[in-house]
Amino acid sequence: MKNKSVEKREKKERRHRRSRTRVVGVGSRPRLSVFRSNRHLYAQLINDDEGRTLVSASSKEIMAKSEGEKAKALGKMIAQKALSKKIKKVVFDRGGHFYAGKVKALAEGAREGGLSF
Repeated sequence: MKNKSVEKREKKERRHRRSRTRVVGVGSRPRLSVFRSNRHLYAQLINDDEGRTLVSASSKEIMAKSEGEKAKALGKMIAQKALSKKIKKVVFDRGGHFYAGKVKALAEGAREGGLSF
């Protein structure tokens, strides 16, 4: 029998691989990739054709009280940076995480900031 944390990680990796078969960022519509560590959230706009990161932001740069507020502010920050580079449409890649909590708050913040996906 496997360790529970190993099972959780493997399930997350499986979900991520499955979603990445459908979610591809191109020049006109880059991929908004979300990475969650134990402490922080990271978001990047990636052009998969060139293998280049166009814009990146992290919750380390944000001073907010709750985690939900940080995630929403991060979404708005990545949207602001994207709009400054004339990027309005993106494809959302939740990174194998469930669309709930911080990931959902980040997506809502990005939408409020002006990105469409």
